[in-house]
Amino acid sequence: MLEISPLRDDEAEAVAALAREIWLAHYPAIIDVAQIEYMLAERYRPALIRQTLARGDRWLAARAEGVLVGFAHGYALAEGDYKLDKLYVHPDWQRHGIGGQLMERLADHARRRGARRLVLRVNRNNAQAIAAYRKYGFEVLVPVVEDIGGGYVMDDYVMTRAP
Repeated sequence: MLEISPLRDDEAEAVAALAREIWLAHYPAIIDVAQIEYMLAERYRPALIRQTLARGDRWLAARAEGVLVGFAHGYALAEGDYKLDKLYVHPDWQRHGIGGQLMERLADHARRRGARRLVLRVNRNNAQAIAAYRKYGFEVLVPVVEDIGGGYVMDDYVMTRAP
């Protein structure tokens, strides 16, 4: 039985642990482990997750039998855009439509708040994610390279679609 509902404040540690497991399974073929560790430390601290929850960002949790198996995070940007910032599903639970359900729930949330466009960033070498996003109607808008500190850069595509 799969349940998708808002992330609870007490699940911040579980999100951080799940992100670590997913990133270390998926990203070493794309970026080096030192950059993975840097990005996890910067983006998945439980205190930061709680802070984004408190400011009103939308976090969704996918739970199977009460265990967190995926999550999504989004928030409003300027001029009618809505950022799909994070979307991850544990490798054992991928290809079951969970990512699509999380994405569509966030898209519905964005649409109800007047968003005109969903925006996300994905590593240019992450062919699996790019293919999944294309399947759900996203198109590449522009490439972007951003210095994220620590001597690392993100080499991404910005992708968009209507909510």
